[in-house]
Amino acid sequence: MSQLNVDPQEIAKFEAFAAIWWDQHSEFRPLHMINPLRLNWIDEHAGGIQGKKVLDVGCGGGILAESMARRGANVLGIDMGLAPLNVARIHAEQEGVHNIEYRQITVEQLAEEQTGQYDVVTCMEMLEHVPDPASIIQACYKLVKPNGHVFFSTINRNPKAYLFAIVGAEYVLRMLAKGTHDYSKFIKPSELAHDIRETGLKLKDMTGLHYNPLTKRYWLAPNVDVNYMVYTQKESQNETAE
Repeated sequence: MSQLNVDPQEIAKFEAFAAIWWDQHSEFRPLHMINPLRLNWIDEHAGGIQGKKVLDVGCGGGILAESMARRGANVLGIDMGLAPLNVARIHAEQEGVHNIEYRQITVEQLAEEQTGQYDVVTCMEMLEHVPDPASIIQACYKLVKPNGHVFFSTINRNPKAYLFAIVGAEYVLRMLAKGTHDYSKFIKPSELAHDIRETGLKLKDMTGLHYNPLTKRYWLAPNVDVNYMVYTQKESQNETAE
């Protein structure tokens, strides 16, 4: 690639918060709270991740990656932020989680190295932070094995999402640092579905991630107005040819 599909400002933003990544009372508290939900959703749709080769794209400080390794998966987490990766490595070492590795590399570069090597690929809360989301999706397609599973999550682009994900989460409830999200980079489900189809992945399921500020509880439900997750599968060559 002549130009890396990264936004230096986005990398710097998350590098600045690397030291508090595993602090469950910090700006990363929402990630810690939703992690059991997304981990179980991934595990269920992938038919179990134990013993499988899993790639976590945009792994940051390793919250999801490490939790998948704890479920018995052999995990590689990749990110372009060096500080979060160092935090992730140290945390895994301190916790005695050995079936996990971290690399500073773009997913497009990794796709050239390891085409068709992974049973499961996850790319969560990342697509809205890169210049070209479609390129990320294409690389994930290349990296997963035939019949393998690919998961994405992002934020819808509509007035409700702006109100909840930016005004509510960043300014009113102060759950996230101000400037965490850029509304113009949010992705409508129809746009994501289009990019998924263009790669050859098959969209299998979609669910919304919801939060009640009064009970401080997250749950999954079909409504995808704000945060949502998508499950896709790479069809085998035989299925594609039919």
